[in-house]
Amino acid sequence: MKRIFSLAIALILFCIIGNIYTQEKVRMTPEILWSFGRITNVEVSPDNSSVLYAVRYYDIKKNNIQNDFYAVPVKGGTPIRITDSPEAKFAAKWRPDGNRIGFLSTKSGSVQLWEMNPDGSRLKQVTEIEGGINEFKYSPDGKKILLIKDVKLDKDIHDLYPDLPLSNARLETDLMYRHWDQWHDYSYSHIFYADYNDGYIGELTDIMEGERYDSPLNPFGGIEEIDWSPDGNGIAYTCKKMTGKEYSLSTNSEIYIYNLNTKQTRNISEGMPGFDKAPSYSPDGKMIAWTSMERDGYESDLIRLFIMNTETGEKIYATEGLDQNVDSYEWSDNSTMIYFTSGVRGNDEVFSFTLSDKSISRITNGIHDYLHASDAGDYLVGYKMSMSKPIEIFRIDKSTGKDEELSFVNKNILDGLKIAEVKKKWVKTTDNKEMLVWVIYPPDFNPGRKYPALLYCQGGPQSTVSQFWSYRWNMQMMAANDYIVVAPNRRGVPSFGQEWNEQISGDYGGQNMRDYLSAIDEVSKEPYVNKSKLGAVGASYGGFSVFWLAGNHDKRFSAFIAHDGMFNLESQYLETEEIWFVNWDLGGAFWEKDNEIARRSYDNSPHKFVDKWNTPILVVHGGKDFRIAYTQGMQAFNAAVLRGVPAEFLFFPEENHWVLSAQNGILWQRVFFNWLDKWLK
Repeated sequence: MKRIFSLAIALILFCIIGNIYTQEKVRMTPEILWSFGRITNVEVSPDNSSVLYAVRYYDIKKNNIQNDFYAVPVKGGTPIRITDSPEAKFAAKWRPDGNRIGFLSTKSGSVQLWEMNPDGSRLKQVTEIEGGINEFKYSPDGKKILLIKDVKLDKDIHDLYPDLPLSNARLETDLMYRHWDQWHDYSYSHIFYADYNDGYIGELTDIMEGERYDSPLNPFGGIEEIDWSPDGNGIAYTCKKMTGKEYSLSTNSEIYIYNLNTKQTRNISEGMPGFDKAPSYSPDGKMIAWTSMERDGYESDLIRLFIMNTETGEKIYATEGLDQNVDSYEWSDNSTMIYFTSGVRGNDEVFSFTLSDKSISRITNGIHDYLHASDAGDYLVGYKMSMSKPIEIFRIDKSTGKDEELSFVNKNILDGLKIAEVKKKWVKTTDNKEMLVWVIYPPDFNPGRKYPALLYCQGGPQSTVSQFWSYRWNMQMMAANDYIVVAPNRRGVPSFGQEWNEQISGDYGGQNMRDYLSAIDEVSKEPYVNKSKLGAVGASYGGFSVFWLAGNHDKRFSAFIAHDGMFNLESQYLETEEIWFVNWDLGGAFWEKDNEIARRSYDNSPHKFVDKWNTPILVVHGGKDFRIAYTQGMQAFNAAVLRGVPAEFLFFPEENHWVLSAQNGILWQRVFFNWLDKWLK
């Protein structure tokens, strides 16, 4: 079976990449992009000898995925495929003794915990829990296990009116009835624990019994927000113990510790009003760390690292003075250091914090984004990506930062592709500051030729234009279609200091828009750029940027594409579910007439400039996007049509803020480039 699958994949790659025997390289296409294997679930074995990881492949014809587990030696070698089966499987973890691997699977019909040997043999179902489970984690001593499970605590319409079983309705009395892409299902994610012995689980105990709160946090929190104490007597977890309107206005999550012996819970981050997340005990149990934001309501505040002594309760702000975010972190095996990733001037690098002298050192340095790094004895094991390469796993020398690839999941595809060159360019802004702009050139770039150019507008809005690899906003794809891509790190993005990051709040349509125009104007001076064929594209806040530029571009652009963008900020304020976001970034509600910041924000709403729209625009939106409701896209498209502006509306009823299915993803790319080619070529 495994050999048949491998031969099938080889045949597909042969057809996609082209003539392997003549080493003929081809350009990126949507079909090639969706053929890449996507690495997740990277875990170093307890003895530091092996790396466990998952690879997801998309079957374009069937429009589904297969996710399987692999392992590769830390010292390098041939990866071993552990599983090969079509059912959903994920969240693989080494058991603390290293003898078994636990993972979640739908093999039995619902999501349950299974275990297998490191080579995939001796497969065994461990749980049979009604409704399934969401996550799990072994205690460090292997004697207990925690499971994450949904518990229904609220009444739905059929509980209220049982004599109307065919009714289909909701009756809401408070906010947060939907979030990002799901309506609240009257259930809450709770943490359970039980005794564990070699695949057998005892009676479950709910440490949040009766509480109408979630841990981990919805919708994006995972098992990294929960941790066992090394002695197995404590569970640290992240939770925002609020509901309804209060929840929608606040980002104040806390770190709680539940004591299995006393059954008591205590809050160790009390008095810290912003997001507090991701608690992690040191292996020796003497310390516990977590990430923290200082201000309530500001979801893009500086992410700081805090460490607390578990005996004395003394806290230290470990990264004080570091004007960078702590994006992910992990303790060293000997409890003396913490390794973390952080953005610095458009790249994400690996750093270390040493407890003894509270020093911070940078370990890696390159044109890449490291997403995480783990201690693996003599080395670190991390995974990284760039605008030229999707995620792969690397072994990192702790002293030099030199890295060597271990996984090579996508080597065959990359070897057959013409890769576009990515260059740094520093551009002077209108307020005389230096801004990093990534410029991506088409494969086979000819400086004697004139190319159309695309201004890439980043979402977030507080999200770095780093060395990311996207399966939608893919720089290689845009360049492969013979566009020069201009990707500015405008005001409002992290990794250039908190002042640069924070400037955008309350200034939508302000300095960051001038930054965009500075970038495209500067690159357009090059003789190989066709100034009469410029486009602007972007999603989320990038979509807002496109809508705003459509009414304020002084005839610079010949085509626009906006995906999931904010068009009417007044309706956006009441349509979004995370009110803390609009309160902070827009400065408040549109009815606050004496609020100068809010008034400036709403005065810069793109819908106020529709009378100046005269440039073709493609609007894209997902029906399950609740952060920016699809009615924003409808308003923009309808306005363009009524104004007589050439326009198209691409609507995905089943997609959310992203486009996640293979055929929809390929359709998105085709419509995207059909539109650009029509107006820019």
